[in-house]
Amino acid sequence: MQASVHTYDLDARTGEVLLDTGRVLPFPAAAVEASGLRHLRVGQRVSIEVADGADPETAGATVSRVWIVGIGEGETIA
Repeated sequence: MQASVHTYDLDARTGEVLLDTGRVLPFPAAAVEASGLRHLRVGQRVSIEVADGADPETAGATVSRVWIVGIGEGETIA
């Protein structure tokens, strides 16, 4: 699923993504680290996975992985 970075705290490595439906989902630092990304910028298009395969439209849904297509797809970048 794709989304746009809505907020990003570089120090904490946490933030929120905005789905195309308008829903905002939070992501923890572990979601960025799972892809090996070092930085995100507000407005950037990213691909996401929702924790436990949950429906992203349900209350309490959170992002478990954030990556940029072509970068960090399936492997951790050192």
